[in-house]
Amino acid sequence: MAATFAKTHVESHAPEPINIHKNILKTFNSESNSSPYWYSAETGIYRSLHPSVELPSHPFLDVVSFIFSHNHGGVSALVDSKSGFSISYRELLSLVNSMAAGLHGMGVSQGDVALILLPNSVYFPVIFLGLLSVGAVAATMNPLSTLAEIKKHLLAFDHYNIRLAFATPDRVQNLGSALGIPVIGLPEISNLDSTGNNSGSDFLKLISCDPKLAPNPRIRQQDTAAILFSSGTTGGCKAVVLTHANFIAMVELFVRFEASQYEYAATGNVYLDVVPMFHVYGLSLFVMGLLSLGSTVVVMRKYDIEDVVRAIDRYGVTHFPMAPPLLVALTRRGKATVGAANCSLKSLKQVSCGAAPVSIASIQDFVHTFPHIDFIQVKENKVVRYLGGITIF
Repeated sequence: MAATFAKTHVESHAPEPINIHKNILKTFNSESNSSPYWYSAETGIYRSLHPSVELPSHPFLDVVSFIFSHNHGGVSALVDSKSGFSISYRELLSLVNSMAAGLHGMGVSQGDVALILLPNSVYFPVIFLGLLSVGAVAATMNPLSTLAEIKKHLLAFDHYNIRLAFATPDRVQNLGSALGIPVIGLPEISNLDSTGNNSGSDFLKLISCDPKLAPNPRIRQQDTAAILFSSGTTGGCKAVVLTHANFIAMVELFVRFEASQYEYAATGNVYLDVVPMFHVYGLSLFVMGLLSLGSTVVVMRKYDIEDVVRAIDRYGVTHFPMAPPLLVALTRRGKATVGAANCSLKSLKQVSCGAAPVSIASIQDFVHTFPHIDFIQVKENKVVRYLGGITIF
């Protein structure tokens, strides 16, 4: 997904950015009768100007092993934005193995399905990666799904063995009786050792297992890793099957390739995550991709603009992916406190916005309010970058 980069100045009332590819192609065709090597007139497909990326070819490779095979020197992996509780990279691998050992002890085996109905948490990646490392299939769902919606989703699992589910403590009893499977509650508090109640006791037992007891199954790249639910562009919600190979390609091409295009080391990047981890974007970036780079992920359970600003300044957040409504809210917050110490956002290097269209007026309003922040707009067919009043395609 690489683009040809060119620059054009954006005036305060500029129209939509010019399609640089179309202009380059028009210029090229006016000078010759043939198409450039990176464009096929027959198919209308553009080829990347970057060299091809070689993906792992070994048939027996799971995405968890792939993620942890990269040596990066990262220190803090996951940080809870509210409490400051953190999981280091050294602890992360041990926790994932402990989770795998605990799941294995419960009888979860290769090909079994586990439902994940959880909001964002520093333990979400531990659960997800632990499941995949034993060869199980993780089915992520919106934690706000009604029981009727969940049962409708389960119709897609006719040929799968659903063994257990992870949910918030308030839903454990209801879901357990309705679905007839064990449901493990994950409390909101991140430091489980510091809580006096037993709402997270079952989960604590899982991550307290001996990591050396984790199984080592032979997992193929083409084995199913996760099942997500999406309506796509239109229509009802449908099950989407993703393999280990799909996730490996996503991590390598979507996350690691982009990181390789910057001069600074990824280990110094601090990302703020308000995007749902149960969504494919959240899974690909925050649950897997960034963990292969050694970056730090600051996890927000619930979105609040004031909490966002505090988290950015408290943890020195450098990168912030978001949806258009948050872009507008952050701009409004910045304009209301311009020059104030409580909205400096000085650490923020880059903001990326996608998932829905965003107007050029909103973009210009943002870059004028925060001229030091590199803004990237993610569209269906291109990436448009704005830096200091400059549009870069």
